[in-house]
Amino acid sequence: MNAFIGTGAAIVTPFTEEFTIDYPALEKLLNHTKNLDYWVINGTTAESATLNSEEKYAILDFARKHNPTKKPIMFGLGGNNTAEVVHQLQTADLSGVDAILSVCPYYVKPTQQGIIAHYHAVADASPVPVLLYNVPSRTGVNMDAETIATLAQHPNIFGVKDASGDLVQGMRIVNSTPNDFLLLSGEDTLTIPLISIGAKGVISVIANVLPDEYSQVINDALNGNFPLATTEMGRLLDFNEALFEEGNPVGVKAALSAIGIGTPHVRLPLVQSSEELRTKLSQQLAEIKLEARKQVFFSNFDAKAAI
Repeated sequence: MNAFIGTGAAIVTPFTEEFTIDYPALEKLLNHTKNLDYWVINGTTAESATLNSEEKYAILDFARKHNPTKKPIMFGLGGNNTAEVVHQLQTADLSGVDAILSVCPYYVKPTQQGIIAHYHAVADASPVPVLLYNVPSRTGVNMDAETIATLAQHPNIFGVKDASGDLVQGMRIVNSTPNDFLLLSGEDTLTIPLISIGAKGVISVIANVLPDEYSQVINDALNGNFPLATTEMGRLLDFNEALFEEGNPVGVKAALSAIGIGTPHVRLPLVQSSEELRTKLSQQLAEIKLEARKQVFFSNFDAKAAI
């Protein structure tokens, strides 16, 4: 699944003042991120837990119709009720969807054997390839490397988004799965070291706001220029940390609002970002953009001086 190598954005769901879906803002966001390698629709960052089924598929349909660069689309479809996930996969209109992102069952804390059985049922039912999603901080259970290696043998499972934050686990996944099995980062700040051990990209939050800047980091890392990628990421670290200070996608929605895309509104039980966080994010964005302009200026100056 080379379509999902590189940088994908976990697209947020903009809301109006009345907490309905803000489709004009969503269109602006899709255009803002159109140069990324792919989109993830209805992931955790989309506040999928507070979207009803009608809204989820309406957003998917909107993304299919507003895809100017015809990029691949991954759709989040998972849960802790295996039978319900299977039913959705069998009945949903997934035309135009290139892959499913399916989260490890949350809250119920299944055994590793339960996780394997769940994903086998999901992969058997899915009309498109499945990407596993391991995010222990949200699900309460880690899908370990041995389990992932077992699941990698299923012909309809092509990779894993790993947000365990465990680089050793990342190495174990790479070393125990086929060469064409994709390890994708689920943590923006850990993507560079994960790429150094064999990961092929990231499903990103920060790319909603800084698609060009962050995808350049990832491209440099994938091309083996780790010193440059590390320097570039260093300029984004404080901003990335601030994005998660009050929860996700609280921070990223505040940052998007600062650049004119949507409002900071989130649905309960999340609450809107504080004024302090919005001010911080706006200041950091201004500094990042200023630094980028400086880099372009001095690069051009050096090029002219060399002539």
